[in-house]
Amino acid sequence: MARRRAAVEEEFVAFATVRSGPLYRSAYFLTGGDAHLAEDLVQETLGQMYAQWHRLYRPSWAGRIDNAAGYAQTVLVRAFLTHQRKRSSSERPSRVLPEESAHERDAALRMALVDALAQLPPRDRAVVVLRYWEDRSVEETAVIVKVSSSAVRTRCTRALARLRSLLGADLAELVAP
Repeated sequence: MARRRAAVEEEFVAFATVRSGPLYRSAYFLTGGDAHLAEDLVQETLGQMYAQWHRLYRPSWAGRIDNAAGYAQTVLVRAFLTHQRKRSSSERPSRVLPEESAHERDAALRMALVDALAQLPPRDRAVVVLRYWEDRSVEETAVIVKVSSSAVRTRCTRALARLRSLLGADLAELVAP
């Protein structure tokens, strides 16, 4: 029994090691560039995954986890949405960016995108990140965010239009060769 538990814990550690980076990147975009909150969300996700890890080994159980990576992504998005509901204030500290160097065009583009994403409502941001960063289908996104497929399509359309208006000419300047 102790060997089995040690093997399961080793498997979880391996999973956490491999998935921490992708989870952090998704969390970073979900939080609108808040690295500290992204780290907290990843830790919360991995903690919940550890608590549910035994569900991988129940072949006939209805609550079995078939895709650990997908389940972790779902837990991350739901943790983010829960955090957004619990926030008592939407204040965010402002950033003062250093002068741009010649090789920072990609960084400037990334920062502009992160800043624009941060201005979207949390559910719209979650839908955009899942659909276009995580490359999830409309149906998968709908299940994770707990809305209908048509609501996902509507949110995507509105969120992308909002991003275009926020980025406007800045995007053309950042992408230009």
